[in-house]
Amino acid sequence: LQLVESGGGLVQPGGSLKLSCTASGESPYYYAYGWFREVPGKEREGVSTISSRGDVIRYADSVKGRFTISRDKDKNTVYLQMNNLGPEDTGIYYCGAEYLGPGALGISEYDTWGQGTQVTVAS
Repeated sequence: LQLVESGGGLVQPGGSLKLSCTASGESPYYYAYGWFREVPGKEREGVSTISSRGDVIRYADSVKGRFTISRDKDKNTVYLQMNNLGPEDTGIYYCGAEYLGPGALGISEYDTWGQGTQVTVAS
């Protein structure tokens, strides 16, 4: 399985971005997917995840009410709609995948990663 993220960029505080993660290769339908954020000096942390069945969605407390994860199985793509962005949301956003996963927020569950996309929130 290969993952390609897109949609990052520079946005002003209060703005919005929509990230995409497109999967290709063997059986992308059976994977759980998650968005994770990495900033210098800190460990990569879970932002939002969706289970392989699509029935369980999780968000980090810091993004609840602002971010929405969704999945288009026909396009093998997972999205992260990010609204009301703040400087604290700045980082490299990675898409991770776990075969038949429950969609946990912990990074240890994921063994396939994309290359990341930079999100910078600044005025």
